[in-house]
Amino acid sequence: MYTRGRTLKVTAVSAMVVLALTGFSSGHGHRSHGGGGCSSSHQDHDGSSTARDSGSSGSGPDDSATSTSTGGGSRRSRPTRTPTPTPTASSSRAAARPLKDGTAVLVHCASTADPYATVEVRNPNGRDGVFMVKMSFKDARGFAIADTGNEVSVPAKGRTTFRVSAVSTGRVAEIAHCEVDPRAVADR
Repeated sequence: MYTRGRTLKVTAVSAMVVLALTGFSSGHGHRSHGGGGCSSSHQDHDGSSTARDSGSSGSGPDDSATSTSTGGGSRRSRPTRTPTPTPTASSSRAAARPLKDGTAVLVHCASTADPYATVEVRNPNGRDGVFMVKMSFKDARGFAIADTGNEVSVPAKGRTTFRVSAVSTGRVAEIAHCEVDPRAVADR
């Protein structure tokens, strides 16, 4: 009977030593708080861990990182980043959409007093464009003395006035009237 009691005491002491070496000291370097030698991680009674590593800093207002518990410690995941939006296909198509043709109006015809015709070109597009303007110098009978084609750069939703020389025709005195094609063809 005496031997049995002594054996129980030795067994109880051994069990306490084993518990002290295993279960109660599994904090992995964490400092123990009082009350039974539990590890430093706060643990709710439902078994979920709300621990923070002693070296981790708390999340700031703009930090979307989260902490998750794995085994005996906590792991911090990287914050999620919102991808930068890329230009949509519709905006690319709008930039590549061909220009609409503009309009051309004769302001002044060439004469011996002023051997230049003046033409105004209008751009209906929302971006700058270059337009081809065609014009004819004609005599009194309606025959063409010379035909010209000029590229004119016009700002978006704007107008440009330019002058066309008739001197190169060599027949300025014969010019009775000028004709301008009202359609200014968009070149690019």
